[in-house]
Amino acid sequence: MSVNAKATESTPKSMTGFAAAKGALAPWSWSWDIRSVNAKGLDIRLRVPDWIEGLEPAVRKAIGSAVARGNVTLSLRVTRDTDEAGLALNVATLDEVLSTLGEIQARAGQVGLELAVPNAVDIATMRGVLQNAQVEDDTGPLMKALTGELPALLADFNAMRAHEGVALIQILSGQLDQIEALVAEAEALLSERSAAQAEAMRGAMARVMENTDGIDGDRIEQELALIAVKSDVREELDRLTAHVAQARSLMTGDEPRGRKLDFLMQEFNREANTLCSKAGFQPLTRIGLDLKTLIDQMREQVQNIE
Repeated sequence: MSVNAKATESTPKSMTGFAAAKGALAPWSWSWDIRSVNAKGLDIRLRVPDWIEGLEPAVRKAIGSAVARGNVTLSLRVTRDTDEAGLALNVATLDEVLSTLGEIQARAGQVGLELAVPNAVDIATMRGVLQNAQVEDDTGPLMKALTGELPALLADFNAMRAHEGVALIQILSGQLDQIEALVAEAEALLSERSAAQAEAMRGAMARVMENTDGIDGDRIEQELALIAVKSDVREELDRLTAHVAQARSLMTGDEPRGRKLDFLMQEFNREANTLCSKAGFQPLTRIGLDLKTLIDQMREQVQNIE
């Protein structure tokens, strides 16, 4: 079994992976198959021979040390060369056959019949005289050989997962670049949005003043200030920028990052929703909707990261 690549602990990994291998130690031969898909935690499912004492817990421990998250299925098929066993003579059955043949010969002589004497081949082909030899297997050497192969199998498995993980991180990095660009575009629109909102407010207030007597000017200023505060989206844009920085930090970290990135996607989505609800300006609403679409796409990728 050859290891195609070595994945370090800091390498981001996908939860989707596959590896296979074959081996032999006379009189046994075997084949490994390990694969995984995404999951909330680590779920290990094993299909290994139960007659090899200690194998299942050893395999489970090895996988648990090499994989942090994912639904992992490992199958091991072991076969034995039956030619090694050969044939054995069943002495008890042979004694019964010879005794019976002697009785038959004696009975035939009593009535004047002469029977042909059976040869060794005739006797050997009689049922039960020869049988497959029972071999008591010492599974110790087999167990040692199998567990000795596990590190290389899991290294190949993690190499594929790391290859997929790097590709996912590259995709996410590009999507974060797009979020940064959209946030910058939104910030550039704020002055234009403020001017449009001010014009709309002046028009609304002029209409109110024409139809109402005795309006408290101070109260009007307070209400306008409150509207301005409620519609301010700078806080959402600042938080989106901070989330982008945190996401980049997680993607270059040294520990499993899938859960944290998944939570961060919820925070991204919350800010995008608030931006849309507070926008009050068609170009800014469009940016909010573009952000929501992009964040949904990111979440799909994040679901596969360990």
